[in-house]
Amino acid sequence: MTSRVAAIVKVDFFSSSFCEPCMLTRAVLGQASTLVTGMNLVEHDVVADEREAERLGIRSTPTVIVSNAAGSEVFRAEGVPSLNQVLVALAKAV
Repeated sequence: MTSRVAAIVKVDFFSSSFCEPCMLTRAVLGQASTLVTGMNLVEHDVVADEREAERLGIRSTPTVIVSNAAGSEVFRAEGVPSLNQVLVALAKAV
């Protein structure tokens, strides 16, 4: 069963090219995106998008931030989140 969420839920994923846990996080977020249509997933490389990473206080990779339609952060995970954590965060953001 696929859930429908308006594209009002933003998921920012901060990664780096040398980060193995980032590959695992990418897979978890991929699973979540197949279950929850309409989430806006944006991957940021911390080197290429250094200013955005600094603005959001990113201290390590991977970091996942889920924001609601108002732009308020409802979830942040440093390290590899579980699929359940991501799904609960997406539900909180709706």
